[in-house]
Amino acid sequence: MKVTGKVFKYGDNVDTDVIIPARYLNTSDHKELAAHCMEDIDLNFVKKVEEGDIIVANKNFGCGSSREHAPIAIKASGVSCVIASTFARIFYRNAINIGLPILECEEAVKSINVGDKLEVDFTTGEIRNLTKNETYKGEAFPAFMQNIIDNDGLAGYIRNKK
Repeated sequence: MKVTGKVFKYGDNVDTDVIIPARYLNTSDHKELAAHCMEDIDLNFVKKVEEGDIIVANKNFGCGSSREHAPIAIKASGVSCVIASTFARIFYRNAINIGLPILECEEAVKSINVGDKLEVDFTTGEIRNLTKNETYKGEAFPAFMQNIIDNDGLAGYIRNKK
């Protein structure tokens, strides 16, 4: 599976409190969560994000609490994947569980700029920067994890497993 989108870029230690502020955790409505995604770090994110766009960040993306609301808000906002140097382990697991593709690739993070257009191939882990005509090699998911993402998360995987 491949996705193409423009880049929103953030720094180190983007925590779950800025991905979806705690004041919005009284809802589990995905559209409502998406309406407030990233607002404490980037007030214009929800106004500018388009279906398929990509978040790129430095190290330890998704640190903080273990709330599943964070990857849900990102996915519901239309983001097709997140690329980071490293992810907080709980965020990593939550993202896979809800079907949000994420890739670790430090080389890509160092080179990619805000607004660049990327094409990401989840099967191979290849990240193509269409703006700079560069290619980076991220870590592809094992087949069983890709199957979870392809089924829109763990619940969909179990529901569709025959």
